[in-house]
Amino acid sequence: MEKLHFDIQINAEAIKVWSVLWDDFSFRQWTSAFTEGSFYQGNLEEGSIIKFLDGKNNGMYSKITKLIPNQEITLLHLGEIYEGVETPRDWGEATEKYILTEDENITHLQVEIATSEEFKSFFEEKFPNALSNVKHLSENQL
Repeated sequence: MEKLHFDIQINAEAIKVWSVLWDDFSFRQWTSAFTEGSFYQGNLEEGSIIKFLDGKNNGMYSKITKLIPNQEITLLHLGEIYEGVETPRDWGEATEKYILTEDENITHLQVEIATSEEFKSFFEEKFPNALSNVKHLSENQL
């Protein structure tokens, strides 16, 4: 399992950054860095399953294993979705963790990813642009 770390400083309160990360409209905007038309289905509740999809109903599904609103969310990736059909995958402890810490209205957003070798280059290429999108939206949206 490969461990990847990404982080960015954002001139906005953590509650604003969290909103950009998980509100439907802004989620679609910042995740376009990965795949145009990205969205998610499900509830942000610990223990629930979230589906991350593109416009063709392809993507993956994950379980929220930890959730502290405005501070941290950890996702355990369980499988792929192709044309709306879920296929479990044995990815082991493939996780994605978002950690927000705030100091005087500046939020430090850290993303920790445990992934297989097959997805490493994808994340390394796409995540910096995605975090740049989060920063821009957090600092410029009303």
